[in-house]
This record gives sequence, structure tokens and C-alpha cells, in this order.
Amino acid sequence: MYINSIGYYLPELIVQNSYFRKVNGLTAEWIFSRTGITERRKADPEENTNTMAIEAVKQALPENPYSIQDVDLIIGSTYSPYDTVITVAHAVQHKFNISGVKVVSVSAACSSFINSVEIVEGYFASNKAESALIIASAHNTAYGNDSDERSGHLWGDGAAAMFISKKRLSENDLKILDVTTEGLGNIGNPHESVFLHPSNGGIKMPNGRDVFINANKFMAKGLEDILMKNSMSINDVNYVIPHQANARIIENVRIQLKIGKEKMIVNIDKLGNTGSASTPIALAQIKKKIKHKDVVGITVFGGGYSSGAMLIEK
Repeated sequence: MYINSIGYYLPELIVQNSYFRKVNGLTAEWIFSRTGITERRKADPEENTNTMAIEAVKQALPENPYSIQDVDLIIGSTYSPYDTVITVAHAVQHKFNISGVKVVSVSAACSSFINSVEIVEGYFASNKAESALIIASAHNTAYGNDSDERSGHLWGDGAAAMFISKKRLSENDLKILDVTTEGLGNIGNPHESVFLHPSNGGIKMPNGRDVFINANKFMAKGLEDILMKNSMSINDVNYVIPHQANARIIENVRIQLKIGKEKMIVNIDKLGNTGSASTPIALAQIKKKIKHKDVVGITVFGGGYSSGAMLIEK
């Protein structure tokens, strides 16, 4: 599989840490010391999961080597939908008037994007599709509660879109060497650690410690396992893109992997936790830095729980 193009969208509104002193009593310094976040983006009232996804697709289109009308599979990944009936994937299909296409939506918390890539792999292997569009969109602030001192300051909004083909179509394509996911709903305390009850309090993280412990473990393990499977080591990796949940988790994963800070891609300081969109946004941000034969490792952990990893080569 090959990544043909990738784009991302971030709302214009920037919310600084200082804002939360007024609503939940937390200082900017306290938030930064525990999360690594200094600011995050927030969708305006006219924006939602679907509109951000559409804007991300628009950003990916100029560099894509084929028409969006040639896409035969669309997968939307989000846990913060604008509508659970007309999904984000169907909204994209409608906006760009794509006919004769399979449309699927995925929700596996912050690992949803990697789950989507693995689903594309399955469609390609069964010869049911050849050109896919994945959209990851997070409208966390629609469900968040700023006054929640435990997690109200964590969330940011944003979206990413990625076109993937079964065959290489351009010298600019990025090759997906491997992708894997794992459901982890059988470990820890997934039902009470982090949840989103749309009609009962929105998105909350009452047991962040359980999330923290398991994210540290499985994000490092996921990347190590996929590298071993492909007869590679961490020394073969030029960049690591971890899910942007917490700067302390990212640093702990870096230490476990024994890599330098220059290899670890971090954007949580400016964007907050953008859910399943965090890793494709980060990939889009560094795409021009990736040189021939560079290897990028992506590793994620989602509430619920779930994990996933992917290896990419230029």
C-alpha cells in the first residue's frame, strides 16, 4: 500500500492555557508541567467533525495523483461525530459527489486512524478496492467540559485526510511497510478511565493514571513488536510519531525505545490532544522532511482500550 497524499486542517481559534484559570482554576504552568500543552485549537460554532474533515480532504487533493472520483473506498475515523447516522465518511462522499464507492466509519478512540489503515489493507487484499480515502477528524471541544479540572484542558480539534493506493503511483508516494492493531478492552479499567457519554457529561478522564500506565506500556510495545516482525530495529527508524495524548507519555515512550529527542515528533504543545487525528496531522506536518529510504514509525493508544502501529518508508 502507498500513501499518495495527505492533508490536514486546524481551526483558526487558539485557546491558551491561561484561559483555564478562569474556568477551572488551573494555572498555565500547572497544565504545561503535567501535559506539555501550551495551547490548542478550537472549532468555531459553524464548524464540526464533518466540515473539518472536508477541509482536510481539500488540503490533500492538490498533490494527489488521481481524481477523487477514482476513490472506491472511504473510511471515516472519529469518536466525536457530528452525526452518528450521516457519518463523517458519508459527509465527505456527499460533498465531493463520489459514486460507486464503499463507505465505512470506525470508532476505536485514539487508535481509530490506524484501525482504518488496517481495514484498507483488508479491502485491498480481497480485491474489493484499489484507491482509498481515510479521514480522521476530532471535534473534542464539542463534547468537552472546560470546567473539568481533570481533563477539560486536554482537548483540541483538528482533522487529517489521507489517500492510499494499492500500487505505487508516484515517486512521492510513501510505502506502508506494515500496519497492525490490537483491541485491549480486556485489560485495566477501560470503562471508567476515559469515556464519552454524549448525553451525560461528555468526554471525561476520571482515571487518567490507568490510561497513563497502559499507554506507556503499549505504545512502546506496539512499535517494538512491528519492528521485530519486519526484522528491523529502532535504529532503522528515522522518525517516531506517537499519539499526542500527553508529553510525559511521549517522553516515557521515547526513553523506553532508547531514541533521541530529535526522532520523536511532538505537536501536542500547540494542538492539545486531537484524538485519532493526531498522528496523521503530525505525519502531514513532517512529510516534506522525509527523505528517500527514511522510515517512520507510528504508534498509538486509545481509550477503551486499543493500540496500533504502522511503519512507513519513503
